[in-house]
Amino acid sequence: MQDQENQEVTNQPEGDAAAQAPQAAQAAEPGLEEQLSATEAKLAEMHDAFMRAKADAENIRRRAQEDVSKAHKFAIESFAEAMVPVRDSLEMALKVEAPTVESIKEGVEMTLKQLTTAFEKNRLVEVMPQPGDKLDPMKHQAVAVVPAEQEANTVVAVLQKGYMIADRLLRPAIVTAAAPK
Repeated sequence: MQDQENQEVTNQPEGDAAAQAPQAAQAAEPGLEEQLSATEAKLAEMHDAFMRAKADAENIRRRAQEDVSKAHKFAIESFAEAMVPVRDSLEMALKVEAPTVESIKEGVEMTLKQLTTAFEKNRLVEVMPQPGDKLDPMKHQAVAVVPAEQEANTVVAVLQKGYMIADRLLRPAIVTAAAPK
């Protein structure tokens, strides 16, 4: 009989625990639902922020492409603006009805000054080595090697000057170089 009472006593707390489990789950449910709804709201907020960031990145990429396209299209605009007065001077020189040698020479000198100014403004620099300068294959092109009284691989004569735009070689200077002795 004591065994039966122990079983009843033992069964009774289990019954209470079983009865309390659904109550605990119900009590925990509102907390979980709140957490779930808060998490869903945060997810929606983060998704919105992601979509805005993605749209911003796409707009920046598109604007950058447009800027590069415009830069390519109008890259020589500054140089063209500097060259227009040079052309005007040449056209005016051709309109002179009775040119003299002196007036032609003066006009050519003024036009050359305008051209030089345009080159300087647009960072177009001459490459003009002096005789005796060391041959620089990055700036000079030797078309002939001639016997000379100077050190080998040095510039003997400049046949045509070269040009650089900023730090980039546009055309090498054409030179003759001294032959090894």
